[in-house]
Amino acid sequence: MRIAVLKEGAPGERRVAAVPETVKKFIALGAEVAVESGAGVAASYADADYAAAGAGIASRAEALNGADIVLGVQGPDPASLTGVKAGAWLAAGLNPFGERARVDAYAALGIEALAMEFMPRITRAQSMDILSSQSNLSGYKAVLDAAAEYDRAFPMMMTAAGTVSAAKLFVMGVGVAGLQAIATGRRLGAQVSATDVRSATREQILSLGAKPIFVENVKGIEGEGSGGYATEMSEEYQKAQAELVSGHIAKQDIVITTALIPGRPAPRLISDAQIATMRPGSVIVDLAVEAGGNVEGAVAGEVVVRHGVKIVGHRNVPSRLATDSSALFARNLYNFLSAFWDKDAGKPVLDEEIGDAIRLTQGGKVVNARLLA
Repeated sequence: MRIAVLKEGAPGERRVAAVPETVKKFIALGAEVAVESGAGVAASYADADYAAAGAGIASRAEALNGADIVLGVQGPDPASLTGVKAGAWLAAGLNPFGERARVDAYAALGIEALAMEFMPRITRAQSMDILSSQSNLSGYKAVLDAAAEYDRAFPMMMTAAGTVSAAKLFVMGVGVAGLQAIATGRRLGAQVSATDVRSATREQILSLGAKPIFVENVKGIEGEGSGGYATEMSEEYQKAQAELVSGHIAKQDIVITTALIPGRPAPRLISDAQIATMRPGSVIVDLAVEAGGNVEGAVAGEVVVRHGVKIVGHRNVPSRLATDSSALFARNLYNFLSAFWDKDAGKPVLDEEIGDAIRLTQGGKVVNARLLA
């Protein structure tokens, strides 16, 4: 069983799909690991570290030659997979809805593409969930990015020269990223509030010491979708939420938005008119900017100013913490493959529940039900 670890080719991608720790573990399972030269450098993992862990350092062509499993963070360009054998697995974050043509190209290559972001959100797959591990770091980094752009202090400070008031931070969307943003904002001393369309998150918000901001007594709220994701709301709820948020957001110094709906554009949470009610110098961080954005006027890859408010739209936020995000991503991949490792066969054998959920291509065809619907 040969595992190839590729150097990422996407612009700005600094992460790597395996770290020396997981290389050792794969070798302990009986696998041979080949790491493309320079794959981990941007994440502070040198080739020598991989070699010390037992991996072979190779060119891409050498790494792919005879590989049974190819690991990546983002899906590689199909043209860069020349020489990969038919039937080989490709396990990575493949963005199936946004990169459908690339999925078709994987099928044409005869490889079995496994989209790690399609991992079911079930108890036994929690340790394999790349969305959760990466979102956790995104929520943390979003608060640090906000602090870097904010021209004032976060905590209340009582000094001989007078008192500095605590920053007011509002988190919109209380998934993994939102919860970490709440926790980080609290650690930095901000006065934190949060909202979500899922009523079940109220207790989570309170448990972190933040104030929940929720629409009350509105019928027809769907809120909780499959897998713990939010779904689109009823018109009545959307109207009530817009009124509540408009009043609250005008009093905030920092807003962090995290709302995503898988396979669909990110929901619009903040309008230009709402931005105009915030005081100059306030900051908004849009973690959904690459999916269309929660904030009107947000621009992917840029920090823009509207009505005196800074709107932060950094791309690929986990990659901005490349060392830790790589380590977590690599552990997700190891946990996934090791959970299905068949000692007799000397390779992983997927079961139906998880295999059918994440498998995009097989036998030269696109086979995933979510892409064929």
